[in-house]
Order: sequence, then structure tokens, then C-alpha cells
Amino acid sequence: MPFAPVLHSEWLKIRTLRSLVAGLGALVLVTAAFSALAGLDNAADADADFDPLFSAFFGVSFGQIAAITFGAQAVSSEFQGGALRVSLSAVPHRGRWFAAKATAIGVPVLAVGLLTGCVSLAVGKAVLGDRASAISWAEGLRGVVGCGIYLALMALFAAGLATLLRSGVATLSILIPFLLIVSFVVGDVSGSAADFLPDKAGQVALHETWGGALGPWTGLAVTAVWAGAALLAGAWSVRRRDA
Repeated sequence: MPFAPVLHSEWLKIRTLRSLVAGLGALVLVTAAFSALAGLDNAADADADFDPLFSAFFGVSFGQIAAITFGAQAVSSEFQGGALRVSLSAVPHRGRWFAAKATAIGVPVLAVGLLTGCVSLAVGKAVLGDRASAISWAEGLRGVVGCGIYLALMALFAAGLATLLRSGVATLSILIPFLLIVSFVVGDVSGSAADFLPDKAGQVALHETWGGALGPWTGLAVTAVWAGAALLAGAWSVRRRDA
């Protein structure tokens, strides 16, 4: 079967699951809400190290939970009630099916991620007021594009891991504590292996300045390597293990 019909089929599965559509909506709302809260907290901050760009995109640290949940749930639904056997009976070429599944996950998250970046930047700048004047047009554009790419990569990272583990619950049980606890614990550690964690590397694009080993685009490249490795592991699992 050609790739386009397979992709269309996988997109229909995602579009008809209300929980997944709601998850994309939550991605925008949660990110914007936490960016607004961060902006209110930082509006009168006199700290010389204040980063107005990251303040505007601060909500991404929490909105990404919706992105990884979307990626994990979109895949884990295939392992419930024998759905994967039905999918593979329709598309015997397992690699093509998995590529279509990954595309159907990554593209909508990228689109919603770009929208999220625009909303987050607008909300953050509105709340920060005069303090947002330091954000240049180029920095804002980098933040918006980086936000979309980063969220899409994290969703794909979760999708690959969920395919390997064959469980959305197990995937989220690993990733959510990692992102909300481990990441914050090592957040102040720079110039070390912590810079190469998937979330810390990717979020460099959301900062006005950076002092670690990675820049905005090299950081996103590192996150892409993590996502690619997870997808390769997931593809191996689909090809080698029984449905």
C-alpha cells in the first residue's frame, strides 16, 4: 500500500480520538497559562540575569507534558484490544506503518507547537510589559520556531519510547518525573552532561542567551538525536516482536 493512504488512515485514528484532540488543545492552554504566571512573577524582577525570552516561553516546561502525553497515547492505543494486529493486517509493511504513525504524530504537534509559540510569546510580552522590549524580532521568531520543533520532537520521543515499552502508562511514568523533577534538579548545572539531556538541550532555543556547550540549533539537534534513537528502538520493536 502506498504511504499516503496509510498516513491518512493514521491521521483519521488520531483525529477521531477526543482525548488526543483535547491534548493538543491543552498544549496551547497550559503553555500560555504558565507563561502568563511566569511573566507576572518576573514583571517587577530586577535581577540582572533576567531572561525575558525564556520568561515568555516558560510555560513550555509544563506544556510539554501534553505533547509527550499525546505522543504516548497515540501509540499505546495500538496495543489495546488487538488494534495493532488489525493495523498490520491492513498494512503488512510494518516499517511503512510505523513511519506513517510517527508522521501523523509529529506533524500536528509541530503545527500546534508553532501556534503555541506564537500565543506564548504574545501572552508573555503582554504580561511583561516594558521588560519585554529587550526581545528582538529575530529572538522572538527563533523562540516560536524552536518551540514548535521542540514540542514535536518530544512528542516523537515519547511515541518511540511508548512503542518500545508497549505502554503509555509506563512511558509517562518515566518521562513526567524525569521532566518535572530530574530536569529541575540539574537545571543549574551547565557545561556538563546535563546540557545533553533531551529537554535541557532543546530548550536552549527558548533562551535569549546561553552559557552551556550547545546553541539553539545544536541543542535542538541533540533533542532530535534522542527522538530519533527512540523511534529507531520503536521501529525495531514493531518489526521484531509479535503484534
